[in-house]
Amino acid sequence: MMHEKQKNFKKPPKKHQPKGLSILYEDRDILVVDKMSGLLTVSTEKTRENTAFFLLNEYVRKGNSKSRNRVFIVHRLDRDTSGVLVFAKSEEAKRYLQDEWQKFQKTYYAVVHGAMQEKEGVISSYLAENRAFKMYSVKNPEEGKFARTGYKVIKETKNYSFLEIYLYTGKKNQIRVHLAERGCPIFGDKKYGQKEKGNRRLALHSTSIMLLHPHTKEKITFTAKVPDYFALLLHGK
Repeated sequence: MMHEKQKNFKKPPKKHQPKGLSILYEDRDILVVDKMSGLLTVSTEKTRENTAFFLLNEYVRKGNSKSRNRVFIVHRLDRDTSGVLVFAKSEEAKRYLQDEWQKFQKTYYAVVHGAMQEKEGVISSYLAENRAFKMYSVKNPEEGKFARTGYKVIKETKNYSFLEIYLYTGKKNQIRVHLAERGCPIFGDKKYGQKEKGNRRLALHSTSIMLLHPHTKEKITFTAKVPDYFALLLHGK
């Protein structure tokens, strides 16, 4: 069930929302957004300001550079993954959410190349990173970090499959690596998949997160609509 406050939450006008982000919910403890594909969660050496973290700090300060208001990073989405992204508004809320994060339900949708051999299942492996910052599965637990991804095939077309994905652990590039290693890379994945013609975006979307609110401890589910892009891919447009 959705929390009563979330249903009644009045989104700020679009012109007051940071570019590339849609505010899904906000109270004194948390700020939940729908992040567009192409926007970083946090800064890198090359990109400082065009990130969800920077833009949301600006948003909560409402133009007052001396404001003590700020957001805290709870988890991340890859630059090219869209969807639900949760930030805390206090150190206490951040600690609670991170401590409990593995217990919360995270659901994604993806369009992948080809057809999964098993239409429903769980992929588990230990993930390590090479010098090119690319993740890959290893058998030795001492060489990698345990990652577990559940999936279910929702629809199949001639060239693609539409998957519902359940993220049981949150390791770097986990979903992308697990599906690519099963021979079904995510459409538009330049790092682990096939090179597409033209500039195709990654077809991976964080569609919902169910968590316990850090203050009230009530169960809340936040959802972000799957981009129309996914349906266009599946229908060959």
